Amino acid sequence: MERIWLKQYPPGVPADIEPTQYASLVDLLEESFTKFADRKAFICMDKSISYRDLDQMSVALAAYLQGRGLQRGARVAIMMPNVLQYPVATAAVLRAGFAVVNVNPLYTPRELEHQLKDSGAEAIIVLENFAHTVEQVIAKTQVKHVIVAAMGDLLGFKGVIVNLVVRRVKKMVPAWSLPGAVSFNDALSAGRGMTFNKPKLSPGDVAFLQYTGGTTGVSKGATLLHRNIVANVLQNDAWLQPALAAPPHVDQLMIVCALPLYHIFALTACYLLAVRAGGCNLLIPNPRDIAGFVKELAKYQVNSFPAVNTLYNGLMHHPDFKKLDFSKLKISNGGGMAVQRPVADQWKAITNCFIAEGYGLSETSPTLTCNPATATEFTGTIGIPVPSTYISIRDDDGNEVPLGQAGEICAKGPQVMSGYWNRPEETAKVMTADGYFRTGDIGIMDEKGYTKIVDRKKDMILVSGFNVYPNEVEEVIASHPGVLECAVIGIPDSKSGEAVKAFVVKKDPNLTAEAVIKFCHEQLTGYKVPKHIEFRSDLPKTNVGKILRRELRDEKKAEAA
Repeated sequence: MERIWLKQYPPGVPADIEPTQYASLVDLLEESFTKFADRKAFICMDKSISYRDLDQMSVALAAYLQGRGLQRGARVAIMMPNVLQYPVATAAVLRAGFAVVNVNPLYTPRELEHQLKDSGAEAIIVLENFAHTVEQVIAKTQVKHVIVAAMGDLLGFKGVIVNLVVRRVKKMVPAWSLPGAVSFNDALSAGRGMTFNKPKLSPGDVAFLQYTGGTTGVSKGATLLHRNIVANVLQNDAWLQPALAAPPHVDQLMIVCALPLYHIFALTACYLLAVRAGGCNLLIPNPRDIAGFVKELAKYQVNSFPAVNTLYNGLMHHPDFKKLDFSKLKISNGGGMAVQRPVADQWKAITNCFIAEGYGLSETSPTLTCNPATATEFTGTIGIPVPSTYISIRDDDGNEVPLGQAGEICAKGPQVMSGYWNRPEETAKVMTADGYFRTGDIGIMDEKGYTKIVDRKKDMILVSGFNVYPNEVEEVIASHPGVLECAVIGIPDSKSGEAVKAFVVKKDPNLTAEAVIKFCHEQLTGYKVPKHIEFRSDLPKTNVGKILRRELRDEKKAEAA
């Protein structure tokens, strides 16, 4: 397919990247550890660690892990929020020649058990706040080695106070018992006295098992090789250069890392991208504490702000947000879910920075497309393919559809996973005969190569034979001044097969269902207008803040049964 989108590339962005310049992600990391040794790499709760610290601590922890007798390629689970130990642990696992299994610390025992068993993880590094979950399932897994971190481990003297508050005052650490577990700091100390054997890694070695949210049923591990991640870091880096080069000059890139690092978006767009650029990540352990988050932002001049629509929206509703200095903010990247125009417009008005919406999946490391970082208007699209990436819109038989027609978004590029971990039949279902990955999302590409997502295959609502895409209805409802958040699903209807139902969280307590429906009638064709409105105090969301339509659908099915 001809890459029609290349004409839209800003000057300086290459058509292709050269991922073979690094044999592994470790080579890329170690280059930066040496090059930027004296710079701050991560800041959390006012404490920073330098690239030199990250280098030395990760080597010590890598030596300790190797000393446990794990074989090359062994899987090591990391179950932590955004704390300083996360980047140290990740770099250590990779440098030791093992694969990282990223685990959401809020998982239930059932979810954790599935992921540990499925990945075959033999070791886990966990924050003590979540150790009780590990305790409940460890006997049913292959995990033999446990390293337990505490919130204050790397915070110096302040850490003693932090641990006291977390454990005794806030009572955030449920009692746990894991015989043989070693503390994070003890593992570091032991590792400093051990020999580190640097493995020779290749591009085809597994770097991460990134588990998908299970939207298609069982949660599967996307197998991301060193070459996949290196490619995506270089793709993102190339994509952002025009924005970073524009004035005002910035000595060191400061990235806000509020998205969880165990999620592929933050892992690549915050952690790895910053390390590549010698930048610094401002870690936000609990982004749901909006007041605390705004206080942290007031201390630094940030340059890059990756987030999801709900987080942008939540921040802007805090009274102190408008007082912050955004004069050095160069890039705002939206991903994970559709960015809504009202949110993008308000963000631009407050920060003078456009939200460049991008798109990707766990299976694609994640970035596939993005709006140019230098964009000066909201496009309502997911942008154009990043360097070395091909996007093809196809019908159910795998044939490419003409421009302007809806079809499944399929992607090809060096960032696409090698497959699902130990699930060849599941891998076969998502790969086309000519090597494209089927995303499961329905999109339309225009003549310039910009793609608009019209929905997930299975989220589409069929009303009297007409397709209704929830994203479109949600964007309209979200633009009503009395609405804070909304989600739209299809429910069975005796007359039309399915009807549109909207769940709405009010901003204005006096908002009525009639007002919402009238507002929709002004902007949507009749069949797209919600027939049912249900007001809620909140909506179910994933750990990254993505609204879960599936949970709402399942709930309604259960009620109907």
